[in-house]
Amino acid sequence: MVTLPSSVRIYLATGWVDMRKSIDGLSAVVQSQWRLDPTSGHLFVFVGRRRDRLKILYFDHGGYVVYYKRLEMGRFKLPVIAADATRVVLEPADLTMLLRGIDFSRVRRPVPWMPRTETMGTPPPQFGVDKGFRL
Repeated sequence: MVTLPSSVRIYLATGWVDMRKSIDGLSAVVQSQWRLDPTSGHLFVFVGRRRDRLKILYFDHGGYVVYYKRLEMGRFKLPVIAADATRVVLEPADLTMLLRGIDFSRVRRPVPWMPRTETMGTPPPQFGVDKGFRL
């Protein structure tokens, strides 16, 4: 799994990108179409038309880095994308699944735990402090 700080966002392009684009071409897409700063430290993911090639652009310590992956067999399985979206924000686990070729539509995510509202505001139990118990 990809381990990234929570401050780093992962943006996936919804449209196909010409995989001949270099660093300058990809950063121009980020600036002009997405209105984001390519030097922000976030990851920008682009998929080719045949969905067998993928590029990740990010800026690290004073320079751009491009990660390029070409599948020898199969295609990248993209998540469900809204028709009007220009980009999708991914979780680090989503990026790992994308790079591994895991189909997003077949993944069932557990419902995140949330505390019940009626217990909010009550102090937590104090373990080891029992007035009726003596050693």
